[in-house]
Order: sequence, then C-alpha cells, then structure tokens
Amino acid sequence: MLLIHQLPPKPDYFRVKIWRRLQRIGAVAIKNSVYILPHTEQASEDFQWLRREIVAGGGEASVCQAAFVDGLSDGQIEALFRAQRDANYAELSRAAAEVARESGGGGESSGEVARLERRLAEIVALDHFGAPGRRAAETALNRARQRRRPARPRAAGSRPTRPVHGRTWVTRSGVHVDRIASAWLIRRFIDPKARFRFVAAQDARTAPDELRFDMFEAEYTHEGDRCTFETLVARFGLADPGLTAIGELVHDIDCKDGKFGRSETAGLERMIAGIVRRHAGDEARLERGAAALDDLYEALRGG
Repeated sequence: MLLIHQLPPKPDYFRVKIWRRLQRIGAVAIKNSVYILPHTEQASEDFQWLRREIVAGGGEASVCQAAFVDGLSDGQIEALFRAQRDANYAELSRAAAEVARESGGGGESSGEVARLERRLAEIVALDHFGAPGRRAAETALNRARQRRRPARPRAAGSRPTRPVHGRTWVTRSGVHVDRIASAWLIRRFIDPKARFRFVAAQDARTAPDELRFDMFEAEYTHEGDRCTFETLVARFGLADPGLTAIGELVHDIDCKDGKFGRSETAGLERMIAGIVRRHAGDEARLERGAAALDDLYEALRGG
C-alpha cells in the first residue's frame, strides 16, 4: 500500500503530528512524500484514516495499491522495513540498558520497564519481515525486567446505564479492536437490544432506522483525535472511569499514536489479535471480544 501526500507548510505541529503517526503505524518512506506498508487490511485502514486526517488539515493525500515493476525490488523494500525496525530495536535496547544500569528497583524502575514492554510489543507488531535486532532488544529488556515492581491500583468507578433503543448498528466487516470494543460498548451501555450488520467498506447504504459506526461518514466514528469508542463514550455522556480506561487502550491500539501509554495496552492488543486469528466471522469476534471486555471492565472499574 502507498500513501502519497502533500502537507501544508504551516502549522509546523501538524507536519510533526503526521510524521509521528506514520512512524507509529510502521510506514517506511521511499520518497519525501511517499510512504509504504505491506498490503494488508490493517495497512489499508491505517492509511485511510491518515489520509482523512491530512485532508482535514488542509493537505492532499491518496492511498493506492502498487506493484513495483522497476527501481525497487521486493527484497530491497523488505530490507527498508528491517532497517527501520532494527533502528527501533536498537533504541529500545539502549533505553533498557540504561534502566538496568541506573535503577535501584523502585517504582520508577517498574514504570520504565512497563513502558519499554509496551514499546517492544508495538515494534514487534510492525516487524513484518523479521528484523534481526529483536533478539538483542528482548535480552536487554529481560535484564531490566528483573527490577520491576507491580504498579499500584487505581480508584474505583461506577457503572452508568443507558435507555434501550433497539436499533440496527452497521459497521465494516472484518471487525478489529475499535469495532469490537465499540459494539461491546453499544450493547452493554447504550443499546442493550442492539443488532449488528456488517458490510463492505465501500457500502455506506443504511435503512432509516440504522446507525453506522467506525465507517467513513458514519454517525459515530473517529472525531478529531478520538477513536470511535471514545466518540461513543463522549457523545452518550458515559462518565465512567472503567470506560475511560478502556477507551485509552483502544485508542492507542487503533490510532497507534501512543497518546496514553497504559500498561495494559499490549495485553489487550494480543488478546484481540488472538480473537481475530481464531475467528473469521464478525459475530464470533464480537461474542469473544465482549466476554474479554466484560472481564477487563470489571478489573478497571475496580482499580
């Protein structure tokens, strides 16, 4: 997948924001304004959201599928990805070595190790072609991990209730973290009798009583820097610490901007990846995801 874009010269923070987002999704630059990702459903989704953000910020962007006929071979492109991931692994190894060398094993050490664990999980998720630096990074992190202490629990929250609507909620098929979590949120806190319908990404047609979520031009989708789960929480006034915490986890997994950096993010990301890998059907993914999110919510609302 290629993202071809042109950003406005100002403001500077917008250019930095887009550059950081490209780094977070693991895109590799082959030209100043051309970035590449392996052709996957996730890559297409990441580039589409980024294209929308660029256009909203006054820039221009296109997303396309490409096959290089001349210039760069597949092997050379894979080498570019491995080199970028090796640089990430090397940076993490240096940070882990610093923690292992200087920390006395207190709470600060625990927090730094947790941050490095999240960062390693992020890099591994983007390591499509097996960069050799992973083993050294894991070794360095293991040394630092020996000094880790568990974090203190957070304050408890309360569970809100919402009226019943009994609507049909429409979203894209091939559900992943934001759509799984949003469907759980809808059925548990917004519309307990909700029904779900799954459509192709380009099919935006709905009946009068249907509501769309996590789709382009949907009634409930990404707004500003919020993921769809966060949008639903805000729009329906769900003031609940447990839902806020889950929203932060979903945001960092879906938006890949590292905004919240919670310690549970990597665990939820792996759990969702396992659900997606094991279950091809959307209904099955929602069912398994709901069970996991029920338990996660109980843990987070109580601490």
